[in-house]
Amino acid sequence: MATDFWASSQYKRWIVDRATLRQARADDLLYVEDPEHLDFLAIYFAEVVGKLGKKLRLPQRAIATATVFFRRFYLKNSYCETDPFIVIAACCYVAAKAEECPVHIKNVVGDARQIFCHDPYNVKSFTSDNSKLAEMEFYLVDDLECDLTVFHPYRTLLALCKSVDGSEDLAAAQEEEAGEVGTGIAADDGPRYWGTGEGQLELPPNGLQTAWFIVNDTYRSELCLLYPPHLIAIAALYLTCIFHPATHETVAAVLASGSAGTTASAAVDPPPRRSSRQAAERKKPVQDPLAFLAELNVSLPLIATIAQEIIAMYTLWDRYKEDASAADATPDSRGDDEAVVTPVLLTAVLLKMREARFQDMSHPSSGRPVAVNKMLERTQAAG
Repeated sequence: MATDFWASSQYKRWIVDRATLRQARADDLLYVEDPEHLDFLAIYFAEVVGKLGKKLRLPQRAIATATVFFRRFYLKNSYCETDPFIVIAACCYVAAKAEECPVHIKNVVGDARQIFCHDPYNVKSFTSDNSKLAEMEFYLVDDLECDLTVFHPYRTLLALCKSVDGSEDLAAAQEEEAGEVGTGIAADDGPRYWGTGEGQLELPPNGLQTAWFIVNDTYRSELCLLYPPHLIAIAALYLTCIFHPATHETVAAVLASGSAGTTASAAVDPPPRRSSRQAAERKKPVQDPLAFLAELNVSLPLIATIAQEIIAMYTLWDRYKEDASAADATPDSRGDDEAVVTPVLLTAVLLKMREARFQDMSHPSSGRPVAVNKMLERTQAAG
């Protein structure tokens, strides 16, 4: 069912373990000098997907879906045997269809060439033939096993919390971005509070936006393949309590007043009875974000693990500099934890990997040449 994550193909087939991820990168590890560059390539490709998605004016949900398609495709393929740039274009093209915001194939090819054929990528060989992208779409959907419904953390995030600043325009825009898929509640599952705000965590101004941005950032890693989306959303809320100043102050104030309030409450006389109007006008107590998270039916150690992985991704991303010059990058960062890594460097690393792999496949030890990439292999098998 499209509205039930636990019955979806994403839960049954596309949530994998780290051993599967390591196996997917086994061939790439043979051709990369520094294994850490593969982690940077995950950030690099997510940035490329984002650039093309924004160029095509896709909503954030469609860009996230395209990124998930890209990650799933490379669970079955290696960077060194395929052209990731044609795969990225195909992912954006298919994701736009899947999220009901389609774009013409001619626009995808044209905008992709404008981005890929110039600095810092300089992929001069990127096709201008629309039929090549249509062919790649066929291979992509085949490897995705036609599983094009993707659940994202956005819907869970909006279900769990809301902003107290009353920014209706932002809330409406976020509702539209989150889409209608992923509620996971059937009509006969009991009382629903969907859309009423009942039981939601009220975040200070810009707190929800901070959590939203953290969710966006998680697509620069492979968390979308490792954990269900609702756990990623809760981890983003947890990090918001730490990173967002106003939310962090709220947590600190609640913790500071908690112990003092419990000891003093016994000595204080009970308040006088108030009228119904006074009760209605009574100020709402400040919510405790940590207590809200603790009451959720999830494993808090697992949430902490996801949060640590997000922080590790930020640490790696801090060394990735889009605007740094090639001279600032180092070809081997194993001896320097603060080495800057640039798109120019990663483009060169990717090109070197593919050339080495193609050379090995063209001149194998068996003496019998094999297809130089997956697309050619499939074409030869079909013809």
